[in-house]
Amino acid sequence: MALAININDLLNKQKIESNRIEFKNGWNPGSIYHSICAFANDLDDLGGGYIIVGVDTDDKTGMAIRPVEGVPMEKIDGILQEMVGYNNKMAPYYLPRTSVEEIDGKQLIVIWCPAGSYRPYSVPVNVTAKGSKEYFYIRSGTSSIEATGDALDELRELANRVPFDERGNSGIQLEDISLVLLRDYLVKVGSKLADDVIATPLPTILDQMELYTGPKENRLLRNVAAMMFCENPSKFFPYTQIDVVTFPNGKMNDPNNFTEVTFKGSVP
Repeated sequence: MALAININDLLNKQKIESNRIEFKNGWNPGSIYHSICAFANDLDDLGGGYIIVGVDTDDKTGMAIRPVEGVPMEKIDGILQEMVGYNNKMAPYYLPRTSVEEIDGKQLIVIWCPAGSYRPYSVPVNVTAKGSKEYFYIRSGTSSIEATGDALDELRELANRVPFDERGNSGIQLEDISLVLLRDYLVKVGSKLADDVIATPLPTILDQMELYTGPKENRLLRNVAAMMFCENPSKFFPYTQIDVVTFPNGKMNDPNNFTEVTFKGSVP
């Protein structure tokens, strides 16, 4: 999967916070999956993070040493296959995105870990061992640590903090949003944005309506955007409909005499 940010910006810790970037000089799934879990939990709501495998760092500055060490080409497919199994050991299931990037004539594996939709996540302390105990991990500065005490309590509260309709959905694209439904809604609520829909780029309108979420390099439309302004929201939310049953003589008096009408489409 293509990265949402330039690899050089990641190596130089530019454009995103440095505590959202972690360099690994080699493939060590035990510690790497602690960081994947921590980024997925995203306790500070920063938008997850990136793990770059194949990079040595300067002990004093924490910056990437160039040229990079790289990952041997013959090992890359094996590492990506291993990750398929390790992803299944996270609870609930979590799928980080991966990209193989060429830089300085070498190959790097970039593991992109957006904030998960079903936090909190846990992972075995050692994903390579059977029966390993599971822990919750969070970021502390530039390190991934086990969540304990108040931090663990706060992490568990994340499950109830973000309602479903406010969660980002990577499946919703701009072309799924109907300008007709959007403008009709803005007119009905008396919004000044109604006059801007035609002349202003759609992303700008949606951003002003706070229908985007996530970090700037990975902006996602919220579920509510498709619920409200998609002609066919069942594309994303199966069986999205309202069934209205009417008993003209009362359900108790005449239970077999009824009519049923199904409403589909956007919420309005």
